[in-house]
Order: sequence, then structure tokens, then C-alpha cells
Amino acid sequence: MAGDEALIVIDVQNDFCPGGALAVAGGNEIVPLVNDLMKSHDNVILTQDWHPAGHSSFASGHAGKAPFESVELHYGTQTLWPDHCVIGSEGVAFHPALNVDKAQLVLRKGFRPGIDSYSAFFENDHQTSTGLAGYLSERSLQKLVLVGLATDFCVAYSALDARKLGFEVSVKLDACRAIDLGGSFGRMIDEMRDAGVVLA
Repeated sequence: MAGDEALIVIDVQNDFCPGGALAVAGGNEIVPLVNDLMKSHDNVILTQDWHPAGHSSFASGHAGKAPFESVELHYGTQTLWPDHCVIGSEGVAFHPALNVDKAQLVLRKGFRPGIDSYSAFFENDHQTSTGLAGYLSERSLQKLVLVGLATDFCVAYSALDARKLGFEVSVKLDACRAIDLGGSFGRMIDEMRDAGVVLA
């Protein structure tokens, strides 16, 4: 087990799995793979989408807008989503088969009502830090393996930010699933590869 490597499991939550409010096709299929990867990692971090009701990224709060359309917010263009991962709901919980006991840190993101947070490192203004980089640096964890949901949003944004911060990053694509909104999967795969993310 690599002592300087961390496995970061992105948003494996009920609402992103089949039957959830923002279901990613096959999202539940990665759970056994993720659990298996945890066995070979001493350092495991889970991220959790954690939205208050009425979050600004929810289409329901924007008159005349539907999910997957976009709006301009104070930090730039924001894709609008169905209400999902609302604090206190069943959808916000981790998938029941996910081995949460192995995690040393659970990082909640997206809890500020006025700004969304795809990345595990920064909110969508690309300036407000989640504190994860500091945690990893304090623990001398420089190599990161990312898995989870969804490949082309929270996984990719986390991987790109990690590279900008100087971490070595790999994404295990078999343990991810994508939304693929308007070609977003191919676009983000190219961006990750260009940024030096190892796609395994």
C-alpha cells in the first residue's frame, strides 16, 4: 500500500445512482470496484455533495428554466440541475453498499446556498477553497487516485484542480460513470489528458 497516495472517492451517493434525483447511468455498478480499491489504499477520502434546500444550482429556483439549461450567476455560467443531494434527504446519503468505514475524511461540498461546487478542491468560482489541498499537504499525500461520479463533472473538475495544485493524479475510468451532457464526457477526457491526468 502506497503511504504517500490517497484514494479520493467522489460523490457515490444515492441521488447519483439509478433511482436517484440526478441518476448517472450505471452509477451503482462502480461500488464493488471502489470498495475493492479501498482495500489497497491506506488513505481514503470521500466527498459528499451537500446542498441546502433551494440551492442556486437547482432549476426549480429559476423561473422558466428546466434542468440541464444554464444561467449566469455571479461566478459565471452554471448548469442547472434537478434538486439533488439535499441535506436531510435519503438522496444525500452514500450508496448503502459503499464501504464508508475505510474513510479517514468525509469532505462535504456545495453547502453554500449561492455557489455550486463540482471540484473537491474549489467551489465553482475557482477561488473558494474546500481545504482539501491543505489536508493532503499536511499529510504528505502527493499522489491521488480519483474514482466516482460523475466522470465529466465532479471527478474531472477535481482532477484538473488537483493538477493545477501540483498533485500527481490518476483517474480510474472503470470505477467512474459519466453524465455526458452535450458531449461533456469526451470534452473533459481531453481536458484531463491535456492537463497531465493519467487515465487508467
